[in-house]
Amino acid sequence: MSELLRNIDGRTKLAGTNKLEILMFTLGLDSRTGRCETFGINVFKVREVMRVPPITHAPEMPGSVEGMVSLRGVLVPVIDLAKYTGVQTDMKPGIMVVTEYNGHTQGFLVEAVDTILRLDWASMRVPPEMLNAQMGGLVTAVTELADGRLVMMMDVEKVLAETGHFNDDLALKTVKPLGVADRTVFFADDSAVARKQIVGALDAMQVNHISAINGRKAWEELQKIASYAESAGIPVSDMVQVILTDVEMPEMDGYMLTRKIKEDRRFDNIPVLMHSSLSSESNQQLGKAVGVDEYVPKFEPKKLSQTLARLLTRNRKD
Repeated sequence: MSELLRNIDGRTKLAGTNKLEILMFTLGLDSRTGRCETFGINVFKVREVMRVPPITHAPEMPGSVEGMVSLRGVLVPVIDLAKYTGVQTDMKPGIMVVTEYNGHTQGFLVEAVDTILRLDWASMRVPPEMLNAQMGGLVTAVTELADGRLVMMMDVEKVLAETGHFNDDLALKTVKPLGVADRTVFFADDSAVARKQIVGALDAMQVNHISAINGRKAWEELQKIASYAESAGIPVSDMVQVILTDVEMPEMDGYMLTRKIKEDRRFDNIPVLMHSSLSSESNQQLGKAVGVDEYVPKFEPKKLSQTLARLLTRNRKD
């Protein structure tokens, strides 16, 4: 286990290259399908991997939340991913993957961890509709290995949102209308949960929005918008005032999308706001290195709306 931890540590140079590394894991043989599926999580979100420690069970927890563990004096919720995903297995989880993202720490119980795999985001595909429906929107990207196995990237933000007692409606009550007409935000995010939260914030602000489900599709749509603006003889900034992007997205990540935007002079004067669960200082610095103007962690609708309001009114024409 210590060798795996050493491999996880120190991977901070992949951002901006459209590459990622994922920790692969399994949840056990599913008696319904007779298969043992392989899942993945970005190593940037993994803090440590350990044998399952003693868990203190607590009342009134969601069914998939096993309880709490104390890690260096901090209580951390533990989620059984097999129960959460509906995998029916007799195998007991033997490993806890401690994850940290969106400013929260939680443990995921899994049957076993496999290895760390380095991939290009271009090899990660949007999941087919049938798989998406079967997994309840839990998978954000898929890739096929040389041995024929399918690796499914799990939407851990969705897991956190559904097990962490977050009240989006209450949070959005603090978001105020912008009070300025004809403002449009273009945003890209592969997580259905994140897209819903972004739309909620923008609707509460009474701001128009256009969306894409990954960086490649976002770049294609932005190119169309830029071409239309050119033909109409107007700047692109008259059509879109802020571009909001996630980091982790199949086919093209947010770093590569930002780099392309910043290299295209047609998008001058349009700020890029990075909105990610990878909210560590190192990730923010990596974003700035490719030209990101601002950085807001996910699950903070008030901060997101305040930052958007400032950017949307910064260069407003009277």
